[in-house]
Amino acid sequence: MEKIPATTAHSEYLPFDTLFINPVSNAFIDTSNIESQWERLNFVSPPNFDQAVEEYSVFEQILASHSTSIYSFPKDESLSLDALYCRDASIATDNGMILCRMGKEDRNGEPESQKEVFEKNGIPILGSIEAPGTLEGGDVAWLDEKTLAVGHTYRTNEDGIRQLKELLEPRGIEIIVAELPHYKGVNDVFHLMSILSPIDKDLTVVYSPLMPIKFRNELLKRGFELVEVPNEEFDSMGCNVLALAPRKCLMVSGNPITRNRLQSAGCTVIEYLGDEISVKGGGGPTCLTRPISRFKE
Repeated sequence: MEKIPATTAHSEYLPFDTLFINPVSNAFIDTSNIESQWERLNFVSPPNFDQAVEEYSVFEQILASHSTSIYSFPKDESLSLDALYCRDASIATDNGMILCRMGKEDRNGEPESQKEVFEKNGIPILGSIEAPGTLEGGDVAWLDEKTLAVGHTYRTNEDGIRQLKELLEPRGIEIIVAELPHYKGVNDVFHLMSILSPIDKDLTVVYSPLMPIKFRNELLKRGFELVEVPNEEFDSMGCNVLALAPRKCLMVSGNPITRNRLQSAGCTVIEYLGDEISVKGGGGPTCLTRPISRFKE
């Protein structure tokens, strides 16, 4: 009998088994939709729809070659352009999905939209974050199978973190809270994963200038080697790196210093052009994917 490989949702770096995406054609819909929303949503400039579709096609092909099963969320015209960044509306755990409650009001419909898709695909729901709590998936990252880091930010509040702990701590999961700074303020998209991207059990990409000292020291105590992103590559998403497998990374092109540092740490780096789908909306490759499970080593 063929052995069925074990999987887990509690990893940011193991090889992909199953993941969801929300294709840019579904999220952006058309040029007029972009024009009506981009400024209100705090995009740095309006994405070009045709160029975005071209960029996303390459991005999707890379993911398809590194995943056993890849599914797309359906078009939902009630959602905003930000639905492209599908990681944020849910959190995957071995006990089922946790549906988030978005800290950005324009994104409030995303968790329920994802819930319908998960239920249709037989993916269990562990729980939901309820008001007044807020929690976004970009603020959480698995450090190992029993440890989840969560950022306290303008998108994820104390009550959301409390509810997350109530769901996971009884299941043996340690929650480590990183108190993030004000940075650019309430309207900016600044998540924990803006400054942290684990890419192996002992290697993570970081932007230390915005990282809490206590949390950075905790990473070092746990044996993580830190790949430091330089100041000039932070805004171009140098710190937003998606692990396709241990030390095999996908990142936005245009960050040569970070790329070279990753390669010096023994990583294989794949780049994609993300001017329209990543940089303008502030969402790199981790934001563009909702991993469900990864293969255990």
